[in-house]
Amino acid sequence: MGRRSTRIHVGIYRRSGGRIGGHLPGWPQVGIVLVDHIGAKSGRRRTSPLMYHEDGDAVVVVASKAGQPTNPAWFHNLMANPETTIQIGPEVREVRARVATGEERERLWPEFVDFYPGYEFFREHAGDRTLPIVILEPRHSA
Repeated sequence: MGRRSTRIHVGIYRRSGGRIGGHLPGWPQVGIVLVDHIGAKSGRRRTSPLMYHEDGDAVVVVASKAGQPTNPAWFHNLMANPETTIQIGPEVREVRARVATGEERERLWPEFVDFYPGYEFFREHAGDRTLPIVILEPRHSA
């Protein structure tokens, strides 16, 4: 049901401009961003709905995979193909993905836990894996 429910979520989000599917159910302060990515191996275009945090002009997401011992596929895809697009509500933005530096991570992690305490649970259950924080910075046309 995972891929099917994701496709349905993405479709409803896009058709409604984020009015439906734009927030985590039961957590109105937690917004959902649609992150487009290209499969590192397959080359297929995919979209993942992710919880996000805004940090200035950047949008920031955590590759938590709910605390599983491996990083999510979207993370590997963004590292292989960092130039992509995201959608927040009706707005589509061109961005470039990168992993937060140690200093950025130290500053951003508490902000994620503040708006969604479940991230601390994910961190504890990830074992030795550090949950990457991905910064999606705006790409400006030349």
